[in-house]
Amino acid sequence: MVRTTSLWLLVGLFGYCLLPWFMVEDGFWSFSWIQNFGTGETAPALFQALFQRRISLTPAGIALAASAISLMLFSMPAVRARALITISGIGLLLMVFQGFAPTSFGAVLQPAVVPAQAGFGVGSAVTMIALLFVLTTAVSSLGKGGDAFVVGLIGLIIALVGIFVFFPVGHILIRAFELPDGSYALSGFFARFFSSDIWSLKCVIGAGSCGPAVNSVLLAVMTGAGTTLLGLAFALIFTRTEFRAKRLLRVLTVIPIITPPFVIGLALILMFGRAGAVTEIFADLLGMEKTRWIYGFWGIYLAQMLSFTPIAFLVLIGVVEGISPSMEEASQTLHADRWQTFRRVSLPLMRPGLANAFLLGFIESLADFGNPLVLGGNFNVLSTEIYFAIVGAVADPAKAAILAMALLCLTLCAFVIQRRWIGKRSYTTVTGKADSGQHSALSPAVRTACYATALPWAAFTAIVYGMILFGSFVKLWGYDNSFTLDHYLRAFSIDLSNGIRWTGVAWDSYFTTLTISTIAAPLTALVGLATAYLLVRQNFAGKNAFEFGTMLSFAIPGTVIGVSYIMAFNVPPIELTGTSIILIIVFVFRNMPVGVRGGIAAMSQLDKSFDEASITLGANSFTTVRRVIAPLLGPAMLAALTYSFVRAITSVSAVIFLVSAKHNMATSFIVGRVENGEFGLAIAYSTVLIITMLSAILLLQLLIGQRRLRRQNRLQKSVSSKPRILTLQPAGRNK
Repeated sequence: MVRTTSLWLLVGLFGYCLLPWFMVEDGFWSFSWIQNFGTGETAPALFQALFQRRISLTPAGIALAASAISLMLFSMPAVRARALITISGIGLLLMVFQGFAPTSFGAVLQPAVVPAQAGFGVGSAVTMIALLFVLTTAVSSLGKGGDAFVVGLIGLIIALVGIFVFFPVGHILIRAFELPDGSYALSGFFARFFSSDIWSLKCVIGAGSCGPAVNSVLLAVMTGAGTTLLGLAFALIFTRTEFRAKRLLRVLTVIPIITPPFVIGLALILMFGRAGAVTEIFADLLGMEKTRWIYGFWGIYLAQMLSFTPIAFLVLIGVVEGISPSMEEASQTLHADRWQTFRRVSLPLMRPGLANAFLLGFIESLADFGNPLVLGGNFNVLSTEIYFAIVGAVADPAKAAILAMALLCLTLCAFVIQRRWIGKRSYTTVTGKADSGQHSALSPAVRTACYATALPWAAFTAIVYGMILFGSFVKLWGYDNSFTLDHYLRAFSIDLSNGIRWTGVAWDSYFTTLTISTIAAPLTALVGLATAYLLVRQNFAGKNAFEFGTMLSFAIPGTVIGVSYIMAFNVPPIELTGTSIILIIVFVFRNMPVGVRGGIAAMSQLDKSFDEASITLGANSFTTVRRVIAPLLGPAMLAALTYSFVRAITSVSAVIFLVSAKHNMATSFIVGRVENGEFGLAIAYSTVLIITMLSAILLLQLLIGQRRLRRQNRLQKSVSSKPRILTLQPAGRNK
C-alpha cells in the first residue's frame, strides 16, 4: 500500500508542478507550452499559484503534500488509510469545486488580479487521477471491496462514466422539467411525459396510428427476437456443422455492421421502392401493383435486421463455443438423443448469451436513427422524434428531453426483464478440466432449421451488397446505369507529378476517421471488458446501478448524446468541443456497452476456480486478469474491438454535431454528399470504407487468434490420416 500510494503521489506532483494546468490552445502534443513554460495559461498549477496569485489552485497541491506527510507520519495502517481517504477525498472535491466555480478562493480574495479560467488541461487531469488512486488504494487497504487493483478499477470506471455519461446526459434531461417561461417544475413534466402523443394505442383498436413510444417498443421487440434467432443460427452453423463455405458466410454475417449510414436504407429503396429494380421485375412478370410498402414498419424492420444481426452473432458465437462438450456427452450417455441434448442442456446454457444478444438488439433498435429517418415514412419512432425536436423548424429541447426519458424508461424495463429471466442460476461451462473438445452434433431437424434460416438471409445480404457495389460504378443509380470510375477518381485521386499529393475530396475525412477509430477501438474494448470483469467477478455496493449506468449511453439516441456533449463540454471546466478528443470519448462511451455485454456473456462461462487457484498461488487480481482470464476472452475481445472500430467509422448521429473543419469524419462527409444528391460519390466512399473495415477485421482475427478451451480432438486427426497398425510391446521396451 505504501509503495503504490507513493508512486501515485509522485505522479500527482509531476502533474501539479510540471504540466500545463489549463488547456493549451495548440494542443498538448504540439509542445508549444514548453517554450513558454511557467508563464500565462500554459504554466503548471504551482507556478500559477505562486507567481500569478491564483490561490484557487492551491488545494490540489496542499492535498498532495498532506497525503505525503500522512504516509510518513502515521505508522498504524488503519489510521494512515483513513487519513489518506479524508485528505484525497477533500482534495478531489475542492478541485471539482474550483473547476465549476472558478471565482472561488483567489478570485474572491483578489478579483482584480485573477484572470478568467480556461478548461482543465493535462496537469489537472493527471493530478485528479493520482488523487483518485490514492483514495482507492487507501480504501482497499482497509479490506473493503478487494485489492488495490479491483477498487482502483471500480473508482476509475465510476469516475469516467460519471463524467462522460451522466454529466452530459444530465444537461439535456434536466430540460425535461423546463417550462415555457424558462423556469423548472414537476407539474408540467408528468402531463407531457404521459401524453397520448407519446403512448397512444390507437393502432391496436384500428382508430389511427400509435404513439412513437409504442411503435418503438413493437419494432424493438421484433428486431431483438429476429436478430437473436438469426445470430444463433449463424453461430450454430459455425460451431456445430461441417458447412464448407464458412469463411464466405463469416464475411456475410459481419459485413452489415460495417456499412456506413443510410447505405442499407438507400439500397433497399432502390431495390424495393416504387421504382425499384425488384419492384419492376415483379410488376412486369406477375403484374403486381407497385406500392410504397418499404416505407414504414416493415422497411425499418428489414433494415434493422440487416444492420444488427452481426451484433447478436458476435455475442453468441463465443457463448456457443464455450459450452463444455462433456455436459453434452453426459446427456447422450443417459440415452438422450441429439434434439433432447440441445433443448435440455445446450440451449439453457446459452441463456446469458441469448439474453444479452436480445437486449443489445432491443436497445440498438430503440436508439437507431439512420434507418427510421430514411425508411420511416409515417411510422414515427422515438429516435426520429427526438431528432426533429432538436433540429426542426421550431426547436423544442424540452420535448426532446421528455422523449429521451421515455426511451430510457423502456431500456430500464428491458434491462430488468433480462435480469429476471437469467436469474441467479449458474451457467459455468469452462472449468479447467480436460475433455475431448468435440461438441455434440446438431440433430437433423435443428441443422435443417439453421440452414433454412441463415443461408437465405446470407444470400439476401449478398444481393443487397452486390447492388451497393454496382451502384458505385454507375453514373446515376436507377436512372443512368452506364459504367464509370468518376466517383472513385473524384473521392480518392492521387497526384504523383510532384511527389505524393492526396487530391481526392475524401482523403482528409478518411485519414481522420481511421486515426480516431484506431485510437478509440482498443480503449473501448479495454473499458468494456474491465467493466464486465467487475460485474461478473466482483461484489460491491451499488452493483446493479453500476451495471445500468454503463448501458445508459447506449440506450440514448446518438443525436441526444451529441447535443448533450456540446452542452456539457463547450465551456469550462471540461472544454473539448472542436477537438479530436471529444470524438474519441464519445466513441468509447457510446460503444462500451457492447464490450460489457459480450464480456459478461463470455465470463459467465468461466469457473471462478480459475481466479481462486491463481490467487492461492500468490497472484494478485491484476496478474490473474492478465495471465488467466484475458487469454480465455478471445471472442469477447474480438467482438469488442471489431464493433467499436467499425462503429467509430460508421456512426453518424452521435458525431454529426461534434465534427469540425479540422476533424471531419467519413460519415459526416457521406451525409453531406447524400444531401447534395451525389449518391454515386457517397456509395463509392462507402464501398472503400467497407473494404477498409473488412481488412481490419481480418487482421484483428489473425492477431487475436482462436480461443482454445480444451484439448484438440485427436480422434478426428487420426481418422483423416493414414491408418496405422498398433502392436503391443513387452514391458520395459521403448518402441
